[in-house]
Amino acid sequence: MSTATEHYDRFLAEHYLWMLGGDIATVVADQLELFRRLGLDTRSHEKSAAFDLGCGPGTQALALSHLGFARVTAVDTSALLLDELTRFAAGYGVESIVRPVQRDIRGALPALAVAGSVETVVCMGDTLPHLPGRSDVRQLIEEVAVALRPGGSFVVTYRDLTPMPHGRDRAILVRQTADRILTCLLEYADDNTVVVHDLLHTRRDGAWTLTTDSYAKLRLSRRWLSDQCRAVGLDIADDETGPGGLRVLHAVKR
Repeated sequence: MSTATEHYDRFLAEHYLWMLGGDIATVVADQLELFRRLGLDTRSHEKSAAFDLGCGPGTQALALSHLGFARVTAVDTSALLLDELTRFAAGYGVESIVRPVQRDIRGALPALAVAGSVETVVCMGDTLPHLPGRSDVRQLIEEVAVALRPGGSFVVTYRDLTPMPHGRDRAILVRQTADRILTCLLEYADDNTVVVHDLLHTRRDGAWTLTTDSYAKLRLSRRWLSDQCRAVGLDIADDETGPGGLRVLHAVKR
């Protein structure tokens, strides 16, 4: 079974934007609307820094640049996805604002930011459950709390996989188009982990091909994640269900 990093490198990265709908402008606009609804546009960001942890092709980083941040550091392990972000940032004319960094998101904030200097940290697209264990999630949240300035925001989207589906409910259709179909099959390993089996059908020259790969994800409940934030001085401002069934958590540093 692959790690999440291996799974994206050899399986999902090349299809990631397609999974999001295929149109970068639409996805960026949706993220910008979410950030504005959460109130991230209520301050002047001309001298502020933001971080996008697990940035993928940069939909959140590009949205943050539209809010006026002076610097958006976008961190991911995938070179392919960071290359896409670089191209998109140039197309939007924000290549001087958005800084792609290839590395693990754990330890990124202590390495790249001065404590108490960051206005906003986002970690979205179900990135947190990709970490190896709950201790890694706690570590990351602690690093966020240290990096944020008082009143700064931490925004997370994630899928709460603690309820256990049965039968056909374990199969999730991610997206289907004329030449690609991606389905996820969930296998519940234990109280902390679910194994995700990705089944990708692709059509070329009229013939369909199936490729598969599997990786483990953490089962993080909304209560547990909120408790970890509060324990390090991050108050919960918003906690709701967003598009596609993802939970949206917005925490603010005291």
